[in-house]
Amino acid sequence: MGAALEATVDLAAIAHNVGVVHERSGAPVMAVVKADGYGHGAAAVARAALRAGAVEVGVATIAEALALREGGIAAPLLAWLHTPGADFAAAIRSGVEVVVSSLRQLAAVAAAARTLGHAATIGVKVDTGLGRSGVAPDEWPATRDLLAALVAERVVTLRTAMCHLARGDEPEHPYNDEQARLMDECVADLRRVGAAPSSVHLANSAAGLTRKDLARDLVRAGIALYGRTPVPDLDDFGLIPAMTLTAEISLTKKVPEGQGISYNHTWVAPRDTTVAVLACGYADGLPRLLSNRCEVWIDGHRCPIVGRVCMDQTVVDLGPGCGAVAEGDRAVLFGTGSRGEPTALDWARAASTIDYEILTGIRGRRVRRYVGADRAGPNGRPALYTGC
Repeated sequence: MGAALEATVDLAAIAHNVGVVHERSGAPVMAVVKADGYGHGAAAVARAALRAGAVEVGVATIAEALALREGGIAAPLLAWLHTPGADFAAAIRSGVEVVVSSLRQLAAVAAAARTLGHAATIGVKVDTGLGRSGVAPDEWPATRDLLAALVAERVVTLRTAMCHLARGDEPEHPYNDEQARLMDECVADLRRVGAAPSSVHLANSAAGLTRKDLARDLVRAGIALYGRTPVPDLDDFGLIPAMTLTAEISLTKKVPEGQGISYNHTWVAPRDTTVAVLACGYADGLPRLLSNRCEVWIDGHRCPIVGRVCMDQTVVDLGPGCGAVAEGDRAVLFGTGSRGEPTALDWARAASTIDYEILTGIRGRRVRRYVGADRAGPNGRPALYTGC
């Protein structure tokens, strides 16, 4: 029997999407599986992506990286977001590449490496204009010089230099070229002082799909890995959404014209109708902003969400002629869109957000089910893609 709320993740779609990014960028692919694989399950996605030809795995935190190591992921693994209490020693022991964003982080990693008596594999993230994490311009000369000294002492091995684009989803914006220029200057700086990185990357999903000239040595595939386009107004690039979210109908009931539904009666039945109650709500990741704004897919039809989305219940209007729908049937909350069902982007637009937030927000009582592992061929090419 299925769970009340089930996220079906198609690993053949993950494999396909690795192939799309690789083909369009002309560069090797890093599978970014932070935030538990954007809600898809980090370890399962990492394994599928690596089988499909991805060469590295990226996460935000050391804790995420260590969990992947414990899950058997042996590929090159980067972590790039650290608080002052980060366990750099554990990362070094597990062969996790620590990407530093400040002089202070670099000094802390070096201290951990000296204590362990083991060189740390590191990367450096440069703030070329996003204004978020990354070595600030005023700290760059001192950071560069300390990197060179630590490399010469063999306290660290510098493997990566990277930055993040502020306007990658605007492919032709000149700021992308400016950030690339600054990144190249920093890499030249590192080479000049004898600390040349072996891998340079700045292209995220958006740039990987639209700006082959920005690829450098590697492309970091985040949202594209999961089949969502980072530039939805431009193209879907042949990506296949990997997650289909379904919910069980816990109850159906007839309601008369004039009956209000859910808290505060924000929807009142305009006619005699039948409603279905889904056993999921905002505690599971359905935004409350979807109240009266979105639809689900039941028995080949789009049915509107009516009334307030509650903590663990959501009501949909089946319409007056719904005899084929029964308790225990399943509603597709979002999927690939290939059958006409809503997509994560539809949800995002209804909730005035982005599909990244929708996917990573699915939580609570959600149960994951994986399909498609047997349909993924080499280099991200499914042997036969048949969908979920």
